[in-house]
Amino acid sequence: MPADSDRRGGAGGSSAADTFVLAVDLGTGGPKVALVSATGRIAASAFEPVGLQLLPGGGAEQDPGAWWSAIVTATRRMISDGAVPVDSIVGVGCTAQWSGTVAAAQDGTPLRPAVIWMDSRGSRSIKKQTSGLVNVLGYDIRKIQRWIRLTGGAPGHSGKDPLAHILWIRDNEPDVYAATYKFLEPVDWLNQRLSGRFAASHDSIVVHWVTDNRRIGAVDYDSTLLKMAGLERSKLPDLVPSATIMGRLSAEAADELGLPAGLPVATGTGDVHSAAVGSGAVADFEAHLYIGTSSWISCHVPFKKTDALRNVASIPAALPGKYLVADEHETAGACLTFLVKSVLFGDDALGSHVPDGNVYELLDEVAATVAAGANGALFTPWLNGERSPVDDHTIRGGFHNLSLSTTRPDLVRAVYEGVAFNTRWLLEAVERFVGCRLDPLAFIGGGANSAVWAQIHADVTGRRIRQVVDPVLANVRGAGLLTLLALGLVKVQDMAAMVDVRATFEPDRTQARVYDTIYPEFVNLYKSTKQIHKRLNRH
Repeated sequence: MPADSDRRGGAGGSSAADTFVLAVDLGTGGPKVALVSATGRIAASAFEPVGLQLLPGGGAEQDPGAWWSAIVTATRRMISDGAVPVDSIVGVGCTAQWSGTVAAAQDGTPLRPAVIWMDSRGSRSIKKQTSGLVNVLGYDIRKIQRWIRLTGGAPGHSGKDPLAHILWIRDNEPDVYAATYKFLEPVDWLNQRLSGRFAASHDSIVVHWVTDNRRIGAVDYDSTLLKMAGLERSKLPDLVPSATIMGRLSAEAADELGLPAGLPVATGTGDVHSAAVGSGAVADFEAHLYIGTSSWISCHVPFKKTDALRNVASIPAALPGKYLVADEHETAGACLTFLVKSVLFGDDALGSHVPDGNVYELLDEVAATVAAGANGALFTPWLNGERSPVDDHTIRGGFHNLSLSTTRPDLVRAVYEGVAFNTRWLLEAVERFVGCRLDPLAFIGGGANSAVWAQIHADVTGRRIRQVVDPVLANVRGAGLLTLLALGLVKVQDMAAMVDVRATFEPDRTQARVYDTIYPEFVNLYKSTKQIHKRLNRH
C-alpha cells in the first residue's frame, strides 16, 4: 500500500531559482517543452500532439516538419503565458524518442518522413548484413564478437535500430540514400534545426552500432564496425561528448521560437538517457521504471557489459563517465491506448465514442474494482513484437483464458497486470545483468500517473515503487538538468535532491501470492506461442 509521501527538497539560491533553460522532449505522441530552473523546478510546460503513420510491412513514420512546428507552437504558447521572463532563459536542450532516423539534405531539410523506433521494415536488410559463413543466432561469429566487444551490443534483427533503417532506405529508396547528406537521430536533427550544426553525442549514436565504446571518455567511430554495418562514415554526423554545449541557437530558430539568438544548445540525448536523470536515480545501481508508449528498466553502472541472449547491455550514458543499462519493451502504455481505441470504444459502426474527460482515470477506477488476477483473464502486451528480454519482432499479444463470464472490467485489469508481468520478466533479466537487487524503482512516464498501476507493479514485482511527482515530465526534466549540467550550473550529485517523490507503494503480500502463481504462465505463453506467431507474421 502507499507509504507516507516523501519529498526530496530542491537546493539553490535565488539566482538559481530565477535562471531557466528551455527543455524539449520529443515523444512519439508529440513534443513536451518546459522551462526548468537551476533548482530543478519546472516553472511551465506545454504539449503539442503529432501524428504517427503506420504502414504495411511494419513501417512507422512521422513528419520531422510536424515535430518542429509542434515545438514552435508549444514553446510560443508557454512563453506567452509569462511564467518567466525571456531574458532569464540561458540555454536550450533536447531529448527525443531514440532509435529513429532522419535522412537530411545538406541544409538539414528532411528528404523523406522520419523512420521511427517502431519501424521493422529493415529486418531483412539487417539480417543479411550481419550474417556470414559461420553463424551464431543469425550473426557471423566474427562480426558478433567484434560488435559486442567494442559497442556493448549488436544490431537487433527486429529491424528497429537506425542501422536497419538506413540499410532499408539504401535498399528500397536508393535515390533518397544517394541524396542524403547525413542520417540523424531525431534528437540530433532537432539540434541541427536549432543550431545549424550536424552532430551526434556519444550516447545518441550508440544504436547505430558503429562506435567503439570501451573507453567512456573517448568514444569514436570504428572503421571496421562501419564496414561491417555497411555504412559510409561521410553520411554520419561528427561526434561530440555528452552533456556539453554543441552549438548556439541560430537567428532563424530563435525568431521562430521567440527566444534570443545565440543561446547555448546542449548536446542532445535519447529518451532513455534523459529519463534516468529526470527520475532522480542518478547514482550507480539506482533504478527507474519508465512506462510511456514503450517501457524499460534502467540504471547507471560503472561498467561496460552485454547480455546478448536477453538483449540487455550497458552503453554510454548522458552523464559523463557513466554507462547506462539499456533494454526496452516495445509496448506498455500503448496497450492501454489499444484497449481504449480498438476494444472498448471506436469511431466505427459498432462502437461508442471515447467518453469525454480523462479516459485513463476512468480505466483506473474500473481496474480497481477487479480483484488481483482479473478473474482468470490474462493479457500479453507484445502488440508490436518485443526487444527485451527477447528480441522477437514477430511475437504478438492478446487476451488469454477468457470465458463466457469474462467482463469488460476484467479485460481492463488484465491489461494493467499483463504490462506489469512483462515488467517483472524484464526486471529479472536486468537484475541478473547488474548482479544485485534493484529496490526501490523510481516510477516515471505517463503510466506512473496511475496509483492503481503503481500498486499492481509493486505487487507483481515485489519491489517498492516510488511514484515521482509530475512523472510525465521526467524526460523533459532530465533534458533540462543535463542542459544545466552542460552549462556548469548544477552538479550530478545535486540532481537526486531536485526530484520530488509523490508516494511510495509497498508490495501487498496477499496480492503478491496471487501474482506469483500466474506469472510463470505468462512467461509460458511466450514460449508456447512464439513459433505460431513466427509463422503467422514472418512476412
